[in-house]
Amino acid sequence: MINNQINQDTICALASPQGVGAIAVIRLSGKDAIVIADKIFQSTHGKKELKKLKSHTIHFGFIKDGNTTIDEVLVSIFKSPNSYTGENIVEISCHGSVYIQQQILQLLIRNSARPAKAGEFTLRAFLNHKLDLSQAEAVADLISSGSAAAHKVAMQQMRGGFSKEIKNLRNQLIHFASLIELELDFAEEDVEFANREKLNNLISSLISHLSSLTNSFAIGNVIKNGIPVAIVGKPNAGKSTLLNILLNEERAIVSEIAGTTRDTIEEELIIDGINFRFIDTAGIRETQDSIENIGVSRTFEKINQSTVVIYLFDVNEITSGELKEIEKSILQKTDKNFSTLLFVGNKIDKADIHSLEKEFLSFENIIFISAKENINLEKLKKSLLNFVNENKIGESDVIVTNVRHYEALQKSNEALTNVLKALSENIAGDFLAVDIRKALHHLGEITGEISTDDLLENIFKNFCIGK
Repeated sequence: MINNQINQDTICALASPQGVGAIAVIRLSGKDAIVIADKIFQSTHGKKELKKLKSHTIHFGFIKDGNTTIDEVLVSIFKSPNSYTGENIVEISCHGSVYIQQQILQLLIRNSARPAKAGEFTLRAFLNHKLDLSQAEAVADLISSGSAAAHKVAMQQMRGGFSKEIKNLRNQLIHFASLIELELDFAEEDVEFANREKLNNLISSLISHLSSLTNSFAIGNVIKNGIPVAIVGKPNAGKSTLLNILLNEERAIVSEIAGTTRDTIEEELIIDGINFRFIDTAGIRETQDSIENIGVSRTFEKINQSTVVIYLFDVNEITSGELKEIEKSILQKTDKNFSTLLFVGNKIDKADIHSLEKEFLSFENIIFISAKENINLEKLKKSLLNFVNENKIGESDVIVTNVRHYEALQKSNEALTNVLKALSENIAGDFLAVDIRKALHHLGEITGEISTDDLLENIFKNFCIGK
């Protein structure tokens, strides 16, 4: 079992990024962490036994291999149980030379430590009840967060906001589950300990709550991975120019030749703390060019994968009637999974803005820009942020961002829906108990109250080595 293996070893790993830097941090965790560090550390004030020093203290000295000095270091001590993993931890801050890092790691291994596996420090924190499983997964999300919104949600989850929500729901259900189980013990006497009306109200309330959480995944997923925004339109509408202006760099090829972009180009841009993934696509048109046709096909694939679709058009070449037909065509040729289809009229530097506003009056929230002249680009960004604000991304107290959590919530919801149906049909308590157990099981999987070795290995293998 994982638990038995973990508690026997002292592990070590580089906790800072690989490569050369000003400093590097090497981490040790396990019951012998301080003893092992003692064997290779010498204080500038003479030999000090680290185990006799106070927890949460830092000491200056040298890492020595016999009489050879490897480096001048700072050693931080964290004694069990008051550490990240709940075990004794030593962190060695050394100079960032790759040679020094490897020399210290080899020295630790020769003194009975072993190299840590991916995510093993956080796995120990979970096994030693310093974090529950959803909090442990939030650690990985925090490390990989690339925007203010992703950081905010990961911090909230790491601090236990989501865990408290799940545990509260589970505890409410456990009370009635115990009463139903008690009824089974007195089945011959036909006794009801669980008030069916109260149970019905509770299940209805839990289903509503779980539905809200599962619905938040659509928001949470884009917070975590970025909001995909497809820029589509006819060839030469200015899609590549718009992408380059938004990114403030020459990322896409800009040419007067129609059909220059044959494949999709993806780049990320953070606007007011929200990560947007902009996708420049091949122009949509009928063509005999087989390569360009593949690009057009991929454009529709990207539309289906996007949350926001910007249809960019040249205001000098399209009428409002033609734009209506284009809108109808896009909706017919896609699965309409995207939340917003935003029409953006480009090249207004060559047109009369008053005539344009009159021509396209029937289109709500249409935006007129000049990508080339950088006109109204801030208005376009504001419109994208309005989409975020309307969907309350980053504002909700509890947002689901993890696919595993989403699937567990769905399964729990299905089980509770079966309970509600059974109650309406006056089905016996033993059938109710089966579905209530299923709901409790799936909720327990989220926080790790119910877990398997395979599940833990699958989760923690995706962590970085030193975390």
